[in-house]
Amino acid sequence: MRSRIRTILQDNLQERRKAFAVLLDPDKVEFSSFPFLLAESVRHGVDFFFVGGSLITRYAADDIIKAIHEHTSIPAILFPGNSLHIEPSADAILLLSLISGRNPELLIGQHVVAAPLLKRSQLEIVPTGYMLVESGRATTVSYISNTTPIPHDKPSVAACTAMAGELLGLQVMYLDAGSGAQKPVSPEMIAAVRKAVDTPIIVGGGINSPFKAQAALEAGADVIVVGNGIEQNPDLLPEIAQLVRAFNDKVTV
Repeated sequence: MRSRIRTILQDNLQERRKAFAVLLDPDKVEFSSFPFLLAESVRHGVDFFFVGGSLITRYAADDIIKAIHEHTSIPAILFPGNSLHIEPSADAILLLSLISGRNPELLIGQHVVAAPLLKRSQLEIVPTGYMLVESGRATTVSYISNTTPIPHDKPSVAACTAMAGELLGLQVMYLDAGSGAQKPVSPEMIAAVRKAVDTPIIVGGGINSPFKAQAALEAGADVIVVGNGIEQNPDLLPEIAQLVRAFNDKVTV
């Protein structure tokens, strides 16, 4: 099984380098302007595309991934809401186990259904501990998953949850406030998880300004994920890309 994405994440963690992922929801991608977004992502050094969402009403992942491969060399990584969202043409899949909740379908049930397809595919599997964090409003992912997010002000709960996920063998932790979050995962929670585990940490949801991105990076996030913020403010892509680049330049000095 290929391990390119896991190797990149682990190498970045060891070298204290940060990465920037753009989240593409198939329901929200406008194909008329998509080539421009791809060109801007290449121009500004986006590291990953995450493709997926909690609720997909228009299946376009195959076309999105095809365009990514035709116009960029940026990896296309599935961010699936359930087993129906698997697209074998992607480069990798974040195999999400929702460890912050107690819904068995999203802890192991959907994985059992998906396992034969994943085993036959050429997808790189990235076992990921997925942790929903309360964000000040109900989000699609909390509704669809039928789970209660970790309270925003309980970093110790998040730290112990991530620790348990690592002990179970999960290789990446993903802290997510959800699409359209009013507030992002707090720096205190990110720092607590960073102290608790040795895995790469991905953080997304509510990162709609360079200030919030900077706070997440300084707290210990290895990858920051932005989706809605770029849809609402296209200038956010170059701004955050420049921030990540400046952060990495300091590390290499």
